[in-house]
Parts: sequence; C-alpha cells; structure tokens
Amino acid sequence: MAIQVVWLKRDLRLYDHRPLLNALRSGPTLLIYIAEPTLWRQPDAAAQHWKFIAEALLDLDRSLRQTGVAHACLHLFVGEAVAVLQAIHRCLPIAALHAHIETGNGLTFARDRAVRRWAKEVGIPFHEVPQFAVIRGLRERDLWLPYQQGFMREPVAPWPPPFTPVWAEWPLSPPEGVYPVAWWLLPDGSWRAGPWPTPRDWNLPDEDPPLRQKASRTLAEETLASFLTHRAQFYARHISSPLTAPTASSRLSPYLAYGLLSLREVWQATEAALEALGPFPQNRPLYAGLKAFQSRLYWHCHFIQKLETEPDIEFRCLHPAYEALRPPEAPPEWYAAFTEGRTGWPLVDASIAMLRATGWLNFRMRAMLVSTATYPLWMPWRPIGLWLARLFLDYEPGIHWPQIQMQAGTTGINTIRIYNPIRQAMRLDPKGEFVRKWLPYMRRVPDLWLFEPWRMPTDVQKRYGVIVGKDIPMPMVDLDKAIREAKERIFPLRKRPEVEEMARTIIQRHGSRPGMPSGRDAEGREPTFRRRRRPSPPSLPSLF
Repeated sequence: MAIQVVWLKRDLRLYDHRPLLNALRSGPTLLIYIAEPTLWRQPDAAAQHWKFIAEALLDLDRSLRQTGVAHACLHLFVGEAVAVLQAIHRCLPIAALHAHIETGNGLTFARDRAVRRWAKEVGIPFHEVPQFAVIRGLRERDLWLPYQQGFMREPVAPWPPPFTPVWAEWPLSPPEGVYPVAWWLLPDGSWRAGPWPTPRDWNLPDEDPPLRQKASRTLAEETLASFLTHRAQFYARHISSPLTAPTASSRLSPYLAYGLLSLREVWQATEAALEALGPFPQNRPLYAGLKAFQSRLYWHCHFIQKLETEPDIEFRCLHPAYEALRPPEAPPEWYAAFTEGRTGWPLVDASIAMLRATGWLNFRMRAMLVSTATYPLWMPWRPIGLWLARLFLDYEPGIHWPQIQMQAGTTGINTIRIYNPIRQAMRLDPKGEFVRKWLPYMRRVPDLWLFEPWRMPTDVQKRYGVIVGKDIPMPMVDLDKAIREAKERIFPLRKRPEVEEMARTIIQRHGSRPGMPSGRDAEGREPTFRRRRRPSPPSLPSLF
C-alpha cells in the first residue's frame, strides 16, 4: 500500500493546513515530524524551542487521538530528513510527500533542496504549499503586494476529515507503556523505538524560561480571542513600554512562528473583528488597535520575503559596503557582560533579565538591545543575532535576520536608529517600575539616581546599601562619547556615492512598495498618537 506523507515543520496545527487536507483527499496518510539532530545542533537552536515544539506536537497528537479513529496519530522520527524519508519509503512506499514551504535558517534551506532532489530521483511527487504570503523564486518585488493581498483572502482550509488507518502496516510495534514514542533511525537504517528526544540529546543547555508561553491550540485560540475582543484597545498606545507591552501586545508571535495558528486565520479573524465593530465603532481605541495590528501582519511577510529572496543575509550584510564596518568578532569580555545583563544601563539589563525569564520582549526593547550592542559597544551583529535567536521563543528566521540587520544599520536602506538606553528609560519607564521588577538591586536605588545609578555619591551608596561596581555594574563605556563615535563611523560611509548607488539596487530588490500600510511603521518605527490618557492594559496571568 502506497501512502501520502505529510511532513510537519513549523506548521503544528490541523486547521488551515492545506498539505494535510490535500494528502487526505489523495489516499491513506501518515502525519510525521522529523527531529533532525543537525538542525538542533545549530547555533540558533535552544532548549526552549524544542520544548515548545514538543508541547505543540503532543497537543496535536491528543487532538488526533480524540477523533476515535485507530492509528490517527502523529509519528515522530529522529534522524536527518532525507535518511528518515528513505527509511519510511522502504517500509511503507510513499506515493507523495506534502509539506509547507519553510523560510528557515541556512540549514533548513539546504535540507529542503536535498529532499527535493531525493524525491525527484526516486520519483515521488513533492507538493509544497506556501505557509505565508511569501513567494519562492520571486524575481520582481512589485509582484509581492498583490500576491499578499490575495493570499490573506483565500478561504481558510477546514478541519481535516478522519484519517485512514495506515500505521497498522508499520513493521514494528512501540514498546509497552512508552508514550509518546519516537522512532530513532540508526546508522544501519534500522529503527529503534524509544522516548522522545530531550535537549541533552543535542548537547543543548537544558534551559527553559520559567515564565515562557506554553504551546497548545487552545491557548493560541484564547490568546487571539482575548486580543481581538479586548486587549487590542491598548495596542497602539502601550506596545512600546516594556511595562505595559506584555499584555497590550498580541502575544501571538510564538503561535505564528511554529504554526499553531495560521497567519491567514489570524488575518481573517482580525478582519471579522473590525467588521463586527461596524463603520462607526463606539470603541475607537479597539478599532485603532486592530487596524494597527493588521498593518503589522503585512510587514510580517514583507520581512520574511527578504530572507526567502536572499538567504545569505543570515550570514552577511545586506549591503556589502558594511561588511568591514565592525570587527569580525566581539571582545569576549564585552560579549559576556552584555549577554549576562551587566552593561550598567538599567533598562538594557532589565530587558535581558525579562527575556531570560520569559522568552519574550516587546519590539522597542528588542531594537534597543541590538542598537546598544552594535553602536555604543560596536560589536558585530551576527553573534548578537544568534544569542537573541536562542533567547527569543518566537524566533522566526525570516523576520529575525532582516530586523537584526536593520537595527544594526547594515541594510543601507533604512534610517539609522541609535537608541539611547538612558533616554528610553526616562520615556518608557519614568518611575522605574520595570527595572525594579527585573533588577532587585535597583529597588534600593533612590529615585534621584534611577536612570544613572553609577553617579550616586559614595555616602548615598552606603546609606542605601547598594555599592556601584559591586551591587550595580558600571557602564561598559561612556555612552554619549561611544554614540558620537559610532555616528562618525557610519554616517560618512552611508553618504559615499557608490554606497548610495548600491542602496538603490537593494531598494528595488527588497524595499516596500506604494500601497503598503503606514510606511513610516514599516521598517520598524513605532507609531505616534495623540497624547490622551487611557487606562493601562490589564494583567493577564496566562501572559504573565
């Protein structure tokens, strides 16, 4: 019996899953996930990523088993993708392979090409369906926006019908009492049944942010519903401050990054919520928040399209003139101080503390971290990008790497943004609530020295029991001087005629186009709004 194989990657759901629906319409179907050791040993991989995926897979498996159809379950294999598919094909001949297109890191890009070559060699049709509004092989950027608009409005694929049992044909049986079971591919091509892999199997530090979001379809749907019906009213005004952003933001990013929700269903749910408010909405803040959120859904795929079109920007500067701008490696002591949250600038260190505890940080603070590392500290962007990739639960390579480069000023086409962490603290955390929440030593610092605690006189330090250089780190550099020097290095380069000429070419290949919403927001700027007092967003336990 030949079977249809659906290969899950970053699309861990049943609803709006076209590859799954197409496979089920074609014949007996096997739903698989492949845990690839090489992929999990990459420098952008983290234990929290695997644990989130494992939670999502178990939740998906439970949903399948509740259908009551024998053998309607997810099957997890451990091994390299081509080798696993070859071994499955030997046991159960594959009639066709179905998957979503993934815009991942360099390894997944090479892996997908290898799978396509293998499928072609053995005569297995490999049907790939777009996961996002991203065009593989796009040659003309002007074609992207019409495609994006059509993609979002395509009908959402329904829940799949019951599976046809095929697992009974598998030549091995799982051990008694082992659930969930994984099939480990051995070097000789045979299988070993055993427990699911853990981060230790890939030599990953077994770190898991204690307050990170958990993975399940139900949680994803609840998070979406709470945002569309209530929390979005705080979105426009409160997403910049790290104090209010945890509940004012949608918090859908990990569910979109790993495909527990499809982007299309989120888009259409947002459209429905806007329509329900009517042409003259009484809740104007909710309407404004939903519109602002919807505009960002455009930019989601706009950035992923950049990496899809030019995969090398994970490794090199988008604009080649910036390759030699910074040193190739960060000084080890500076890198350690920054990544451990010992910069001496409270807002930076508190943001790192929050990120380590939750796996999430709002956009403005993410931008500030990259800016601080790459301008006043003048460190190269790629090591910082890899470190942040491991800390971000919602790491989406197609968004991550273009954004890292944008904030580091190496695209040649975006406005140079140098965030001063002291001024950001004065604006976004004027009472020090955020830094005192995440940095216990700041609770002993008087308000007068909240933004520059290293300037406290010695007698004040003794009186409050907080000693600079011991309890509070000293700033790594003189901030004003370091920012001035960074500007003196980057702005003259940017103005060179040959650099400007190359920038025009990059805009043609990657730039936004007329008709996209709010171009001033598009490349990372935060929107501005009229200064009206509005209530703060609620505290939601599920989003800490």
